[in-house]
Amino acid sequence: MSVGRIVVIATNVFREVVRDRILYLVGLFAVALLAIAPLLPPISGGTEDKILLDVGLAGVGLVGLVIAVFLGTGLINKEIEKRTVYVLIAKPVSRIEFIVGKHLGLSAVLALMIAIMTLILLIVLQLYQVPFPFNSLILAASFQFLELSLITAVAILFGVFSSSLLATLLTVGVYLMGTLSRDLLNFGKLSESAGLQRLTEILYLVLPDLSRLNLRNEAVYGAALLPEPLQLAANVLYALVYIWLLLAIATVIFSKRQF
Repeated sequence: MSVGRIVVIATNVFREVVRDRILYLVGLFAVALLAIAPLLPPISGGTEDKILLDVGLAGVGLVGLVIAVFLGTGLINKEIEKRTVYVLIAKPVSRIEFIVGKHLGLSAVLALMIAIMTLILLIVLQLYQVPFPFNSLILAASFQFLELSLITAVAILFGVFSSSLLATLLTVGVYLMGTLSRDLLNFGKLSESAGLQRLTEILYLVLPDLSRLNLRNEAVYGAALLPEPLQLAANVLYALVYIWLLLAIATVIFSKRQF
C-alpha cells in the first residue's frame, strides 16, 4: 500500500468536494446561528448561555452529518456511474488505497468545516459575551470529527455495494441506532426476556456506540463532567479501530466487484 497514492486520491477528493461549493453550508450555519442567538433570551428562562452553546454544537454536528452521509455514500457510486473507476483500477492503485484515500479526503473536508464552524461559534459566543469552557468545547469539536469520520466510513461501506439512496437510508439508520445503542443495551438488561437481552447485546456489539464520542453536554456544562483521560483515550481508540474495520470490510466487498 502506497502512502503517496493514498494522499493523491485524498487530495483529489478534497479538491472536488470544495469545488462543489460545499463550504457554502458554513455560511448558512453562521447566518442561522446569528439569527437564532437574539431569539433565545425571551424563551430560555435565563439559560440562554447554555442553549446558545448547545444549539451551536448541534448545528456543527448536523452540518457535518449531512456532508458525511450524502457525500460519503456517493464517493464510490459516483466513480462507478461516471466509469472513472475503470481508469483508476486499471492504474497501479489497489482497492484498499482507493477506499482509504476516499475516506481520508472526505474526512479532511469534515475537519476543515468543523474547525471553521467551531471558530464561528466561538466568535458568536464572544459577541454575546457567553461564558464557555474553552478546552471542553475544543475537545467536544474534536470528538465530533471522530464521530463524523466514523459515519463517513459507514457511508462508504454501504456505498460500495448499494445505490446512493439505499446507502443513505442505511447510513442514517446506523447513525440513529448508534446514538441509541447504549440505551438499547440498558433496555435489554431491564427486560425479563433472555432473547431480547441477547438481541440488544448483539446490536450493541455490532452498532457503533456513538455516545462514546458525544461530549456536547460536557462542553455545555463544564469540564467536571468530562471522562477521565484514560477513558477519553479508550474512546479515541474505539473510534479508530471501528473505522479501520469498516474500511477493511468495504475493501473486501469492493475487491469482489468486477470492473
